[in-house]
Amino acid sequence: MAQNALLHVDHLSIDFGDRPAVDRISFEIAPGETLGLVGESGSGKSATSLALLRLLPPSAAVTGKIAFGGYDLLALSEPEMRRRRGREIAMIFQEPMTALNPVMPVGAQIAEAVQAHHPELSRAEVRNRVLESMHEVALPEPERRLRDYPHQFSGGQRQRILIAMAIVNRPRLLIADEPTTALDVTVQAQILALLNRLRRTHNLSMLFISHDLAVVSQVADRVAVMQHGEIVEQGGAAQIFGAPQHPYTRRLLASVPTMRTDRTKPLLTLA
Repeated sequence: MAQNALLHVDHLSIDFGDRPAVDRISFEIAPGETLGLVGESGSGKSATSLALLRLLPPSAAVTGKIAFGGYDLLALSEPEMRRRRGREIAMIFQEPMTALNPVMPVGAQIAEAVQAHHPELSRAEVRNRVLESMHEVALPEPERRLRDYPHQFSGGQRQRILIAMAIVNRPRLLIADEPTTALDVTVQAQILALLNRLRRTHNLSMLFISHDLAVVSQVADRVAVMQHGEIVEQGGAAQIFGAPQHPYTRRLLASVPTMRTDRTKPLLTLA
């Protein structure tokens, strides 16, 4: 284990009955570093992220070690884990409309995240933190829109609300699970730029999960490639994208069209 690693995952396995989802994977994330976790659907990426936060259902058997800031997350009691979840480790989920409560104003939802970990704050202090967070993610007119509901915002704005909820308590590690999947290319670029800026401003470590290699190439310092629950290759982003070693990584890269792709030939498939 690297001495400066903030997160160290060692031989993590996740089984759902007789169905293994993740098989003895290991990786590290240093302070201020972004690790891109890539792979096709069903490779075990999201199960890994939920295991880090201990949000998997009781039917999941999780073994291995998840060391974060000097303690093993898997060994903590649920109250101890609850104190760290959302405060030291936060997550941006895939679908804003399912992650947000449709019948609660967005300001109240962000405020809940603050109050859960800082019950000592006054209502005015909580409101100030909420507005600061909304300003940080460049939501328009947050003072006026505190009482608006999720359906009154665009898709990109809803994603910014989720990011505001995730960063409001100044976590050390941010898990972003496919945060740009449902967005068009222009809004996607804005969200990626926002995440990069927040990472630099707050020295955030980030686990960025995606099947989109082009997106990962814009945010990741290092990349881990998953296939069938295993990490088949990991290394610096330049090495993974420029000189991949594993056949699956090469197929994954070859399946993505680029400006140099021969359009007279079909794209390589992963099957």
